[in-house]
Amino acid sequence: MFSKILIANRGEIACRVIRTARRMGIKTVAVYSDADADALHVRESDEAVRIGPAASAESYLRIDRMIEACRQTGAEAVHPGYGFLSEKAAFAEALAAAGIVFIGPPPAAIAAMGDKIESKKLAHAAGVSTVPGHLGVIPDAETALRIAREIGYPVMVKASAGGGGKGMRIARTDGELREGFRSAANEARSSFADDRVFLEKYIEEPRHIEIQVLGDAHGNVIHLGERECSIQRRHQKVFEEAPSPFLDEATRAAMGAQAVALAKAVGYRSAGTVEFIVDRERNFYFLEMNTRLQVEHPVTEWVTGLDLVELMIRIAAGERLPLRQEDVRLSGWAIEARVYAEDPVRGFLPSIGRLTRYLPPTGDDIRVDTGIYEGAEITVHYDPMIAKLVTRGASREAATRRMAEALDAFCIRGLSHNLGFLAAVLGKERFRRGALSTNFIAEEFPGGYAGATLSDEAKRNLIAVAAAVRRRLAERESRISGQVSTQAPSIGAQWVVVSGAEQHAVMVEPAAGGYQVTAGGAATQHVALDWRPGEPILRARIDGVLSVFQIDGDGVGFRLAHAGAAMTVRVLRPAAAALLAHMPVKEAPDLSRFLLSPMPGLLVGIAVKEGQEVKAGEELATVEAMKMENVLRAERDGRVAKIRARAGDSLAVDDIILEFA
Repeated sequence: MFSKILIANRGEIACRVIRTARRMGIKTVAVYSDADADALHVRESDEAVRIGPAASAESYLRIDRMIEACRQTGAEAVHPGYGFLSEKAAFAEALAAAGIVFIGPPPAAIAAMGDKIESKKLAHAAGVSTVPGHLGVIPDAETALRIAREIGYPVMVKASAGGGGKGMRIARTDGELREGFRSAANEARSSFADDRVFLEKYIEEPRHIEIQVLGDAHGNVIHLGERECSIQRRHQKVFEEAPSPFLDEATRAAMGAQAVALAKAVGYRSAGTVEFIVDRERNFYFLEMNTRLQVEHPVTEWVTGLDLVELMIRIAAGERLPLRQEDVRLSGWAIEARVYAEDPVRGFLPSIGRLTRYLPPTGDDIRVDTGIYEGAEITVHYDPMIAKLVTRGASREAATRRMAEALDAFCIRGLSHNLGFLAAVLGKERFRRGALSTNFIAEEFPGGYAGATLSDEAKRNLIAVAAAVRRRLAERESRISGQVSTQAPSIGAQWVVVSGAEQHAVMVEPAAGGYQVTAGGAATQHVALDWRPGEPILRARIDGVLSVFQIDGDGVGFRLAHAGAAMTVRVLRPAAAALLAHMPVKEAPDLSRFLLSPMPGLLVGIAVKEGQEVKAGEELATVEAMKMENVLRAERDGRVAKIRARAGDSLAVDDIILEFA
């Protein structure tokens, strides 16, 4: 077994590998760029080596610097994590030439499966079902148009060297194909230095289901069941779960057998994933093989009881797999949610900044894989993932319920995040019954995400909690002033909960272990609070049922959030509430004459000129953020008066790009 390994990665996956290595008694070496000098993986490792400036091309993608770091520290093996160099055959080859073990598959297997075009040909030869399409490289948009018309729309434009949702576009018309071909090629060139793209038929109502495989150097290959990864946004996974609520035993066995056959065909060893697209009739087609550890591997670990990182290390050290196919048992259910620094209400634009508060949930059946800490910073240089939140239960319903509780208890402050959106997805009736597809988000949020809608019951509970909180604060103020009785006149029972234009008269009176709250003519609710002023997480039992809320001060009021929905309230005395109608309302400034950057990023190009007339929907500019291209379009007809930025400029949120007449 190795005595020291280097982790050629950063963030949560680097921390994940460090945990297993420490448990195995193996020392770890972290690598870091200038942007990651204070990162969590650097703090948790036994040693750390600087490998370059912030740009990944000058640090985490530098093979020579990884090898030099191994030489400096005496690391005998390298775990690549996922992303960066994890699927670069040249990296595995360079390590082998330097006498360093690659904790992953052989270079030939990486090369064979790393090219989506060649991998589909190999899969077809191995008897694996493949999606109808054109497997050759397409040189230009006009050739793509001809092929798309032959295959029939809709089609998927995909980068041959792609991954992580980058370099992928769905096209249903000639116009969409032209634009999609260009954007996919540009993203692929930027992310992978390889702009080759191909076309395949797009499967309607598709599910994305993948099979985890393991192979050793002695010819043994097994699969560990499937993961359902259908809930995606822009082809990037949002929720994953194991097992799939859709597969039956026969389909699971057939998919597993094909995944194993493909792995054997390429001489695979280590952990890998064979991804399939599955239609409504449970017909499945090979998409690609990821020759690395997947982001979503924790759900497989929890339903199988195996540590995939440990198995990868042991396989790399020459050990045999410790189990056979018949030994694999799936127990219970696990769900993973990807927590990102992004603003779902603003079209999921990436967010950057410092985490002023960071309190991940804890407890039984909750796992949080993260690479950050309170006070850490999310920068523009890397993926905006904050953490992976994983829950489990004896059933899918139990795992979902635990996930909902954990999302409510996950405190993140200082930047925008997607916790509310994740809770809103989880709360959809369609999610609860497992009716998933890769179109789930587009279909359930057709106009984009604007925040969860409060049900009548949820609103009533939030009003009751708000009133109980204000009463608790009034009692505290009374004690500070020397009036110790909860019946003191300065406290009072009558309050008005104000939310926007709505006012709700409430009565709040002390009761055993809490308060009796009566709002309007509704039935009285008993509210017991487990909370101290200043804490961001509030647990309340409402008529005996536990609910978790997040609470923040907001001027003279506060903001309460639960299950993806939020309410900003002020709880006032009746007289103060009556005077509120006389307060002036501040109007927002008119910014309609400007095209503002909706995110921090690089201005890739401007598609218009000064004086040009533009129509609604016409492309104006392209901003690249976190390796994804975002095309900005005109919201209405107009004329470009002045261009205020140039291609190549680095933009902050709301920087002016151009001005309309």
